[in-house]
Amino acid sequence: MTELRTARFAELTPAELYGVLRLRVDVFVVEQACPYPELDGRDTEPTTQHLWVADGDGTVLSTIRLLHNGEDRAIGRVATAVSARGRGLSARLVERGIELSEGRQIDIGAQAYLEGWYERFGFRRSGPDYDEDGILHLPMRLPAR
Repeated sequence: MTELRTARFAELTPAELYGVLRLRVDVFVVEQACPYPELDGRDTEPTTQHLWVADGDGTVLSTIRLLHNGEDRAIGRVATAVSARGRGLSARLVERGIELSEGRQIDIGAQAYLEGWYERFGFRRSGPDYDEDGILHLPMRLPAR
């Protein structure tokens, strides 16, 4: 059994925060071998919402964060544990992030190979490809609905 959770930074327990950050390190640093900018300061902003799916014992299986960029929103730090992939957990989180965005435009910096996956939510390319930490990315945008 899994549970989708949402919290702002100040509401996270130490165990929840550790779980979210541990998963990011496992996916971005260990698996993808990139020097990922984990602590960019945006995680602690009062408006940032952290979303994650945890299993019955509290282990974080998938996570995203939802940033407030003025009137717009941005979804980022999308990560799913290798053992939990293919179960639709990230899709649940992205769908919830869209719901929480209350009809505002949403931007995402997607890894290029996931362009089609994000398109299924309505995101569309909004600029040229770029390199981020040795991984090809592209900007995508979901217009306000």
